[in-house]
Amino acid sequence: MKADALRGHLDPMILAVVEHEPLHGYAIMEALLERSGGELDLPTGTLYPALRRLERAGYLASEWSTVGGRKRRTYQLTSAGAKMLASGKQEWVTFRAVVEGVLRPGQP
Repeated sequence: MKADALRGHLDPMILAVVEHEPLHGYAIMEALLERSGGELDLPTGTLYPALRRLERAGYLASEWSTVGGRKRRTYQLTSAGAKMLASGKQEWVTFRAVVEGVLRPGQP
């Protein structure tokens, strides 16, 4: 999948991955890859800046933990992030309907 296609949609996808449980960065990357059927193989240079941006905006909170002797930063959804995710889901429904209407006119 082209990176340009993700523009505007990556943030809600990241928020959706941590909606039900906190995850560390690599686990978020793996979850995106799995949920997308292998289409979203994001480089770390894309994911980690997005995580930092979402945290600065107040949509994610993070804390350091040690797992198997390795330090990992774990991210979880904040209440502001939950609102942003709900908004992102609704925007996606609208966007998808618009694109479907243009690309497949007259089809349900």
